[in-house]
Amino acid sequence: MTAQAPQLVRRRGTAIACVALVAGMVAMSFAAVPLYRLFCQVTGFGGTTQRAEAVAGPVLDRVMAVRFDANVGAGLPWDFRPVDRQVELKVGEQGQAVYRATNRSDRPTTGTATFNVSPPLAGAYFVKIECFCFTEQTLAPGQSVDMPVVFYVDPAIAEDSDVKNLATITLSYTFYPVEQPARISQADAATSETAQQPH
Repeated sequence: MTAQAPQLVRRRGTAIACVALVAGMVAMSFAAVPLYRLFCQVTGFGGTTQRAEAVAGPVLDRVMAVRFDANVGAGLPWDFRPVDRQVELKVGEQGQAVYRATNRSDRPTTGTATFNVSPPLAGAYFVKIECFCFTEQTLAPGQSVDMPVVFYVDPAIAEDSDVKNLATITLSYTFYPVEQPARISQADAATSETAQQPH
């Protein structure tokens, strides 16, 4: 074995380690988004809300105001707003808000909504049962649709010293355009348009 052989083996080992490191970093980058989303859903971090099938827990005497905010991202020709700006309900009581979206264009358009709650710490206690944000929304030209959100504030908020005295929560949505929406048939679109009353 020549004097260069151990050096060549070390270089190969270093090259293999570098390739493995890069591959691991690429794999972690793909895993980072779902892991971060899971972390946010579990902890309410960044105002991420929770999901449930139904109201769970007692209804407290404490009343809380929930405000509603609406925004539209660039490229989506919609008017989008809450029908009511605020509701008051007891902690643990099921509530409902309605948002209205109108497609101002002369073509069908599809949007998807992102959301958050402020203050962010309240996200762990704001629970959605039904929401238009769970799926993409397609509107025909000129169509207006009322979209409900069914929710409650988890009574566990009363146990959290950081937010136990909180009086108001703001739920905010932003609709963004979907460039390649999930396919829906013309029959589905017609049925949807007939089912929704224009406003």
